Amino acid sequence: MTTIVTKVEVERTADEVFAYVTDPNHFPEWQSGVTAGHLEGGAPVVGAKCLTTRKIGGRERDVTSRLTVFDPPRSWAVRGEDGPIRATVNVSVEPIAGREASTLTIDVGFEGHGIGKLLVPLIVVPQSRKEMPANLARVKANLEG
Repeated sequence: MTTIVTKVEVERTADEVFAYVTDPNHFPEWQSGVTAGHLEGGAPVVGAKCLTTRKIGGRERDVTSRLTVFDPPRSWAVRGEDGPIRATVNVSVEPIAGREASTLTIDVGFEGHGIGKLLVPLIVVPQSRKEMPANLARVKANLEG
C-alpha cells in the first residue's frame, strides 16, 4: 500500500487542531471532494462509523469508515470499509514546545478492491498527492484565519 504523508504547522493548540481535523462535520470545509460528513451515534469512540459523502467522478458517493484510533489530542485513525477504494487515514497532532502551535501530520493509504486495484495506482494516488498539501493548507487557513 502506498502511503502519502503530509505535514503542516498550525498556529493553534493541539486540542484545537485535533478537534477540527477529526470532526467529520468539518471535513467539507477542508477536504477536497467531501460534501458531507458525520459520525454515526455522534460520539467519537473506537468502533464508531464515520460516514462521508464524496464527489467522485461527478457523482456523490457515500463512504463508510470505521474509527480505529481515538486518543485526543494526539492521534486519530479510520479505515475504509466499503467500495472499490478503501482509505486508511492516520492523523497525529504534536504540540510545538514553547508556542501555541502544533504540527499536524496526516498519512493516507489506499487499498483497491475489484476495479479499485487498477484505479488506486493510476488515478487515486496521483490525485491524492496533489490534493493533500492543498487540504492541509485549508486546515491552516481555516484555523489561523
